[in-house]
Amino acid sequence: MAMFSLPAWKCPEWMVNASRVNTSSPEFTEEWQKRLRELQGVIMVASCFQMLVGFSGLIGYLLRFIGPLTIAPTISLVALPLFNSVGDDAGAHWGIAAVTIFFILLFSQYLKNIALPVPTYGRRKCHTSKLHLFQVFPVLLALCIAWFLCFVLTVTDTLPSVPTAYGYLARTDTKAHVLSQAPWFRFPYPGQWGHPTISLAGFFGIIAGLISSMLESIGDYYACARLVGVPPPPKHAINRGIGIEGLGSLLSGAWGTGNGTTSYSENIGALGITRSCTTSCTQRLPFWPRLERGRKGKVGVSQTTLCPQNSAGEHLNSATETRM
Repeated sequence: MAMFSLPAWKCPEWMVNASRVNTSSPEFTEEWQKRLRELQGVIMVASCFQMLVGFSGLIGYLLRFIGPLTIAPTISLVALPLFNSVGDDAGAHWGIAAVTIFFILLFSQYLKNIALPVPTYGRRKCHTSKLHLFQVFPVLLALCIAWFLCFVLTVTDTLPSVPTAYGYLARTDTKAHVLSQAPWFRFPYPGQWGHPTISLAGFFGIIAGLISSMLESIGDYYACARLVGVPPPPKHAINRGIGIEGLGSLLSGAWGTGNGTTSYSENIGALGITRSCTTSCTQRLPFWPRLERGRKGKVGVSQTTLCPQNSAGEHLNSATETRM
């Protein structure tokens, strides 16, 4: 976000009005691809630094200087800028946002102990077993209900159809053309956006985010261990975790996903809400493809019906995509 706020990466004037932008034109394609190439290059270089810090054991040595007084302010400073994004996204329609929050609280706090019968297959026969569905999937169920409500309001034309009207972004058909044009299957590959580029400003910007990300990950490791009820992770485990995160960021940069790989504090919060951390529960989780920039498959593009657009017609990424 800091890198793309520089004057060199400001959107040109002809992209300000999204209704007049031809998203299939070569000029528009080059505009977003050159940004991804820059982000791709600096992520790959910065991830090498993270792997060096992790696999060399340096981060384990520095743990004596990293404590709660270091991690807590860092995580707070990382999260504070997200309040503007939350306000902007929820402000697209406060009624739908309130409904979503209501169902999340209802499922996670009041219906979490209710087990529903689900059909399962085991020991060569079909039978039913009890599953705490509301405890495991409170956020996913709330999102599905909110989306269905938006779909009904869209079909009945209750929500405004004028793009400048309040509540228009809550419609589910604002990105229907994107879903219809997307292929059913698409296989990403390294260098799919062209040769990565690197700039000094972008590198230092990513390094700053990388350092805060490593501190946040250390806090996530300890918080996760405490929620699960296991002893705190030893130094060699933290070294290995930071190194693997760097390796994941290197692969993400090579494939041009536009983000790095790290532990995510929101997932620790979800762990605290759902209290689900066993292997058997993880095996039941549905596969949900992550949304990438550029061309996507239909399953990934279907998520854009939940995402607002900025003035340039680009889909705004949530924190799950900018967690570097």
